[in-house]
Amino acid sequence: DISDVVPKDDMASMEHPVFSLSTKPDNRTRRYEHNDSVIEIIPSGKGLATIHDKDVLIYCISQIMAAINKGQKVSKIVRLKAFDLLKATNRPSDGRGYSGLRSALARLQGTQIETNIVTGDVEQLDIFSIIDRARIVRETRDGRMQEIEVQLSDWVFNAIQAHEVLTLHRNYFRLRKPLERRIYEIARKHCGSKKEWKISLSALQDKCGSASTSREFKRLV
Repeated sequence: DISDVVPKDDMASMEHPVFSLSTKPDNRTRRYEHNDSVIEIIPSGKGLATIHDKDVLIYCISQIMAAINKGQKVSKIVRLKAFDLLKATNRPSDGRGYSGLRSALARLQGTQIETNIVTGDVEQLDIFSIIDRARIVRETRDGRMQEIEVQLSDWVFNAIQAHEVLTLHRNYFRLRKPLERRIYEIARKHCGSKKEWKISLSALQDKCGSASTSREFKRLV
């Protein structure tokens, strides 16, 4: 029952700008360094995975964490109903929704990451995709997906097994602007139970992965 599953997000991608804020195809290779952590995000021909594409990842993480909390055996492979994902993440469930989901899966699989960021005490030194693969298990005659199988990367699955995840407010999926989502993620990761957390605008821009000018970013914030 999707209403019983609490949205969960992995802390590594909340901390670092893995996902693009652009609403148009983003073909930039991005590199972000903070303290001893380095992450390079490399797009495929379809562009970088976006903050809205991350809905798929959040949904999969949430399902696995719910199963772990119930004492069930889990694996990197998640099988889900496309309609459930669309409804749970506040996406349209018409043809546009299914088309957008197909594109999101392609960008998530195509976006490559090279990093030394540790998840679950395991350091990945190779280049890997956000998800290893996605497969449409059933498809209706009009081309709409019914069931999807997603295989998460070791990097993401290690974080889940180590419980390096945080709960998101359900209204996260009602935030439409990419920057709104990204700022919420950063605040959720850094504030925790504290009443406040301070960061400079320039550091916030780096953490958001924004390609705007300083002046434009200030206006957007």
